Amino acid sequence: MKVSVDKDLCTGCNLCVDDCPDVFEMAGDFAKVKVDIVPANLEAKVKETAGNCPVEAIKVS
Repeated sequence: MKVSVDKDLCTGCNLCVDDCPDVFEMAGDFAKVKVDIVPANLEAKVKETAGNCPVEAIKVS
């Protein structure tokens, strides 16, 4: 599974970093993904985190 953060939508609220720090980190004022492919054991957490993003900036594929 892959995940991305749309910088144009991201407000830098830090929610994804707080929820799943193994996958997301802050890069200045925006969140970014730290991994190329989400580890299988974190897929459910990443989907949950994407659903919790207040501006729907996290895309899962």
